[in-house]
Amino acid sequence: MSTTLAIFLAVFGGLLLAAGFLDEIAERVRLPGIVMVLLLGLLTDNRLEAVPGQPPPLLSLAQADEIAQVSLVLVLFFGGLTTNWREMRPVLVPAGRLATLGAGLTALLLMGVVQLLGSLPGTTFDPNLPLALFVGAMVCSTDATAVLALLRPLADRLPARLINLIECESAFNDPVAVVLCGLALAMASGAADTTAASLVTEVVRQFLLGSLLGFLGGTLASRTLVRRTPRATSSQLAVLSLAVLMLLVGATQLLGGSGILAAYVSGLVLGNSSECDRAVLEEAHAGFAKMAELLLFLCMGLVVQPEQVVAAFGWGLVLFAAMVLVRLLMVESVLWRSSFSRAERLFTTLAGLRGAVPIAVAIQAAASSVPWGDAMPPLALAVVLLGLLLQGLSLVPMAHRLGLASPP
Repeated sequence: MSTTLAIFLAVFGGLLLAAGFLDEIAERVRLPGIVMVLLLGLLTDNRLEAVPGQPPPLLSLAQADEIAQVSLVLVLFFGGLTTNWREMRPVLVPAGRLATLGAGLTALLLMGVVQLLGSLPGTTFDPNLPLALFVGAMVCSTDATAVLALLRPLADRLPARLINLIECESAFNDPVAVVLCGLALAMASGAADTTAASLVTEVVRQFLLGSLLGFLGGTLASRTLVRRTPRATSSQLAVLSLAVLMLLVGATQLLGGSGILAAYVSGLVLGNSSECDRAVLEEAHAGFAKMAELLLFLCMGLVVQPEQVVAAFGWGLVLFAAMVLVRLLMVESVLWRSSFSRAERLFTTLAGLRGAVPIAVAIQAAASSVPWGDAMPPLALAVVLLGLLLQGLSLVPMAHRLGLASPP
C-alpha cells in the first residue's frame, strides 16, 4: 500500500468516524444529523486542485461526483425497500400528483423565477434556459428523512396518513429531479437537442425504461433471493441484493433509462414481495444506506469552501423564499380537492425540506463541463441549510399550532 493511499484511508476514515459521532449527537439534541456532517466537511481544509510538491487533494470534484451518485442509489434503494405499499396505498393518488405534477410545476415556476432574477439590472449571471431549469429541478424534490428526524418529538402523535403522504411524495419526486437535472446538464453541454419534443421524449423514455427495468429487476431479485433466504445469512443477502442492484442500475443507465428510478422501484418491489423477508433485507441494507447518507453530505462539505457559501448566501436566501412560495402554491393547487384539510396542506408545505438530491446533483454539475457548474454546490448548500434551520425547526411548534399533534 502506498503512503498516499494510507494517508487517504486514515484521514477519510477519521472524518467518516467523526461524522457518525456527530450524527448521533445531533439526534440527541433533536437536530438533523446532516447539518453537523455538512459543517464538519466545510471546516475541513480540502484543496480541489493538486499543488506541486504537496500531497494530493483529499477529495476531488470527480471523486465526489462518483461517491454522490453511488450514495444516492443506495439511499433511494433503501427508501423503496422500507416503503410499505399497504400503508401508502390510501395516499398514493395525492402523493403521486405531488411527486410528478407538483415537482414538475415547482421546477418550471422556479425556472421562471431564476430567469426573471437574471434579467434584472445589476445581476452578474446569464439567465439561460439550462441554468434556470437546473436550479428549478435541483430544489424541486423533498427529503422525508430530514422531516422525520425533526418530527421525532411528535412520534406517533401526528395523523398517519399525513406522514405517509410526506414520505410517499419524497420517495417519488427524487427521480423527477434527477432526470430534469440531467436534461439541463445535457442541454448546457450541447449533448442533447433543446426542442420541446426531444425533451418530452427523453423524459418519458427515462421514466418508462427506468420503471420497467426496476420492476423487472425487483421481481427477479425477489425470486432469486427467496430461494436462498432459508439458508443465507443477513450478510450474504446484503451481498447478493447489492450485486443485483449494481447490475440493474448500470444496465439501466447504459440502455438510456433512469438508474435512480430503477433503484427505487426495484427496492419497492423487493421490499413489498410476500416471498421475501423484508426485515432481514432492511437490516442488511440499513448500514449501507446510513454510510451512503453520511458520505454524501460529507463530500458536499469537502468540495465547498465556507467563503463560497457566504458569497452565495444572498442568492440562496432569495431562492429559498421563492421556493417556499412556489411550494405553497403547488401544494394548494394539487391538493385543493383532496380530503386533506387546510391545516394538513399547510403542514405539507412546510414539510418540503430539501436534502440528499440537491446535494448530489449540485456536485454532478460542478464536476461537469458546464460554465455555471461551480456555482451550484454553494447555492444548493445554502438552500438546504436555510430550509433545515429556518423551515425545519418550525415544524414541531407549527404542528401544535395547527392542531395536528395529538396529546401525549
